[in-house]
Amino acid sequence: MNSMAIEDYQKNHWPNLEKAIDRLLIQNPTDHISVSYAQIYSYVYKCVCQQHSELLYRDLTAKISNHLQQVSTQLYTSTAKTFIEDFDTALSQYIASLQCIVPVFMYLNKFYIESKLNRDLKEDLMKLFAEHVAEKHINTLMPLLIEAHTMPFQVQPSTMASVVKGLYSLHPEWAQLAPALFSGFIPQIQPPAEESLLSDYAAHDQKLQMELSMNGFPRGDRSRKRASEDS
Repeated sequence: MNSMAIEDYQKNHWPNLEKAIDRLLIQNPTDHISVSYAQIYSYVYKCVCQQHSELLYRDLTAKISNHLQQVSTQLYTSTAKTFIEDFDTALSQYIASLQCIVPVFMYLNKFYIESKLNRDLKEDLMKLFAEHVAEKHINTLMPLLIEAHTMPFQVQPSTMASVVKGLYSLHPEWAQLAPALFSGFIPQIQPPAEESLLSDYAAHDQKLQMELSMNGFPRGDRSRKRASEDS
């Protein structure tokens, strides 16, 4: 690669790509940002054709890593009351950004990341979120999720589902930290019921129904039955 080609990349291609990435990373899912996707795609295509793929991949991941470090720092200022919602906003916004970024870097993904690194761009960028954001805050987030799960509607069900499913997609092994929580949103987290324990499950269910009844929850709507019996 000659020095003129590198200079062209550093002065023209990357600065234009960097500006576009900045705008895509800070967008909200409901916002409309005027970005010329055709122009971004053209810059990426030229970079790959001019053998700047390794340099472009390094700059792209460094740029996004820096952004995610800022996101992580911002989450440290969140209160316990809003932390789950703030984490969900950060993850949702990042995923929305990737839906725009990944397609325009298709040439880089196809002719460098997949063919030479044997990886996938979207997976790599999601791993960056796990490394720079989720792993930094998992010890704060998990207890809050467990607490919210025991208090229905303390957090919106859609938000709970989004965060739990998001964590599972980032690191499936995190489900083992709170199987009861994750099993509420992810199928087949808990081991299948054993036939020898069915009587124990039934006894547990009966005990739960009794406790609910003692706390004022009716065990069924008997008003219709009584009405029919009296008639």
